[in-house]
Amino acid sequence: MSTWNSDELDRIATADELRVAPRRSDGTFRRPTTIWVVRDRDDLYVRSWRGVQGSWWRTAHDTHEGRISAGGVDAEVPFVEVTDPRVNDQVDAAYRTKYGHYSGYVEPMVADDARATTLRLTPRS
Repeated sequence: MSTWNSDELDRIATADELRVAPRRSDGTFRRPTTIWVVRDRDDLYVRSWRGVQGSWWRTAHDTHEGRISAGGVDAEVPFVEVTDPRVNDQVDAAYRTKYGHYSGYVEPMVADDARATTLRLTPRS
């Protein structure tokens, strides 16, 4: 598995928003959707605010591939599903720390519906 270099990791993690374009089953990319991204140690994570009903997430879940853009970094990525409750707890904390000033929006991002959609972003090797 590839890892982000420190510059990419910092630039993506400090960006307020990330644009995600999951690859469809026919190989084309969906139109980019603007979402939040958080960092825990050397990993980057995203979630669907709408839970499993989020259309970008459903495509990402089906193909596990896509393209992201944030902080001046553009990369193709595999989407790795996260099911470990401890990792999800750390991702919750990262969302609260980074986006806590958006009180009406951060709570849905740490609710069970959104936790069920947690994806780790790794650079394509």
